[in-house]
Amino acid sequence: MHHSSPTLISIGQHILNRLKELGIDTVFGVPSDFNMPLLDLIEEDETLTWGSNTNELNAAYAADGYARIRGASALVTAFGVGELSAMNGIGGAYSEMLPIIHIVGSPRTQYRDTHALIHHTLGDGDYDVFYKMSSMLASASTNLTVSNAVSEIDRVISTALITKRPGYIGLPCDIVNAMVLPAASLCIDAPRSPVKSLTAATDVILKEISTAKHPVIISDVGVLRFHLEPEANAFIKKSGIPTYTAPMGKGSVNIDLPNFRGVYCGAMSLDGIRLELEPVDLLIELGPIKSDFNTGYFTFGLDHVKTIVLHHHRVTIDQAEYVGVQMQELLPMLTQGIRTTNKPPLGPLVKQKPTEGGSNEITNNYLWNKVNEYIKPNSIVVTETGSSGFAAPNALHAKDNTYISQVLWGSIGYSVPAAVGAAMAARHRQVYLFVGDGSFQVTVQEVSVFIRHGLTPVIFLLNNDGYLTEKLINGPYSSYNNFQMWEYSKALTFFGAHLETNQNTKIGLEVQVKTREAFESAMETVMGEPGKIHFLEVVMPQFDAPRELEMLAEIF
Repeated sequence: MHHSSPTLISIGQHILNRLKELGIDTVFGVPSDFNMPLLDLIEEDETLTWGSNTNELNAAYAADGYARIRGASALVTAFGVGELSAMNGIGGAYSEMLPIIHIVGSPRTQYRDTHALIHHTLGDGDYDVFYKMSSMLASASTNLTVSNAVSEIDRVISTALITKRPGYIGLPCDIVNAMVLPAASLCIDAPRSPVKSLTAATDVILKEISTAKHPVIISDVGVLRFHLEPEANAFIKKSGIPTYTAPMGKGSVNIDLPNFRGVYCGAMSLDGIRLELEPVDLLIELGPIKSDFNTGYFTFGLDHVKTIVLHHHRVTIDQAEYVGVQMQELLPMLTQGIRTTNKPPLGPLVKQKPTEGGSNEITNNYLWNKVNEYIKPNSIVVTETGSSGFAAPNALHAKDNTYISQVLWGSIGYSVPAAVGAAMAARHRQVYLFVGDGSFQVTVQEVSVFIRHGLTPVIFLLNNDGYLTEKLINGPYSSYNNFQMWEYSKALTFFGAHLETNQNTKIGLEVQVKTREAFESAMETVMGEPGKIHFLEVVMPQFDAPRELEMLAEIF
């Protein structure tokens, strides 16, 4: 009988194969002498695209945006200088539950063993210091050796996927091509719920729903991160219970469902929505994160209400905790078991109202009411920490849209590279990017990466001449809240959009608009020219803010 000998594979190729098993086709990062042996393998692989990011911070943000669309992403940086620049982005991915597989090309094993003083080290012979720092921002981390590589790569990747947090793999450059025997398949299934707990929780929840007079559901970020939109929407639809999303959960509920009611964010909700929630006697929360900006700065105001909280791996019913019960298994059982519920009568859907006519300035109230008319269904909308991030939850509503914003981590500049990652992850979907002038100045280089990869977002640069959010909170006339004015509408040109070397991207509008007519005329052009990158610098009054931001500043 003939036994085929097992096939050996290089450590670098094993990592890339695992990434591809997760559906990853783009690897973000910046090259370095310590990671180039791995980059050679990426270069040779027809199915993988190198991100070509401008710096490691942007690469980490791009990986975050990609993971929000695809469920996981990959980032390659260099020991010390590269990985530290990426850490802010990795911190954001940790806090907002995104599995970025961060692969760090590190010095040769012999240098580590002899504590040699080589470049990119701190000069003290300590080769573990950055690994220790990164392990604080990862659910699993490892430094690979030839003997542990196979099991450790799989451990880190599967832990990252199951926990939805980053994973860190230190890869010495001299072992990338070492041959190993790979394990068969990667296990990324969460453990099953204990049967008794699952059944008990289901029974109690169904009983609570059947006796409640005014139940509501709030869908939040856990539904998105654990990709439970089908299960959640089936339950929401069958139950008929009035359903809201939190800002971080925006996009998790099908807005065509008759019982979808909009976004609930405490005091920052639209007034009509707050009224609807006053008589609530049962609150069902799906995957919540109760952070300040996600709760209208802790003005959620439903503390007195009986609450059922479904997290991905536990359920809390009032104060009783059912540990290990998976939302993924519980939701279908609730959908199957639910009979009739007391459905409170629902009025017309509460929408934001335009409050002003007359003026020709592009105010926030005008912009966020008007721009909805131009956003196509099934798009990706990326907003920035600042006015766009606070306005978007209440203002924007198109069918099947994905909303990307760093509500919890809130690092300015995030949106531009995150939009690069999202656009790479879903080339068939239109991306709209809303970024303030201050945030844009932090990560502007990534505009060149849109052009390099042939990506065609519509970019709205909101120019109100300064850090408006900061001004409203403190120091409206302080010089620290101001910075140099740029000629923003020339950004595409500066980043080489019109050079002969740009073969990839069709260039659309590059325009500054100051009036409502100019804005609407520009948007007609944008609508008529899909498949091009468009850049609109939207000039707005300096102290004009969306209603939500003004309320936040008052609460502060």
